Amino acid sequence: MTKTRPSILLLIAVLAGVVGWLLEMALVASGRAAVVPPLTLATALALIGIIVVVLALPVSRVARGTATTHVDPFFATRVVVLAKAASITGALIGGAAIAVLVFLLTRSVVPGGDALAPAIATAVASVVLVAGGLIAERMCTLPPSDEDPPEEQSSRERA
Repeated sequence: MTKTRPSILLLIAVLAGVVGWLLEMALVASGRAAVVPPLTLATALALIGIIVVVLALPVSRVARGTATTHVDPFFATRVVVLAKAASITGALIGGAAIAVLVFLLTRSVVPGGDALAPAIATAVASVVLVAGGLIAERMCTLPPSDEDPPEEQSSRERA
């Protein structure tokens, strides 16, 4: 599995932002209320980001050789997949939350704190989720061994 590239996460966030902006515009244009993420979403996202890092701790200890016990390879694989999914989901929800925030701030009548605070909290919690996913993914990587050629040299040799 390849590492999650920041450029992909940025692209996902931008696309989610554009779709979120268009959705808000369509809802308000049709006379409906704008969608504001609930505060519980921000709490859940931040907790998931922390949990992903905690789940990666045993895998990191085994990968670095400091653990006294063995970790199931299926558990390690699941943690890496969860970390990758967390970073992608955080980018997706973060882009949409920023779009909601920008949409609300660009209206001629800016809504009160009841609408802005959950959008800000969701954007911040999404950053926590992305960071947690990327940190957990890095924690689950094996250090390069002496027998493995560096990735840069092997990719040059293929070209």
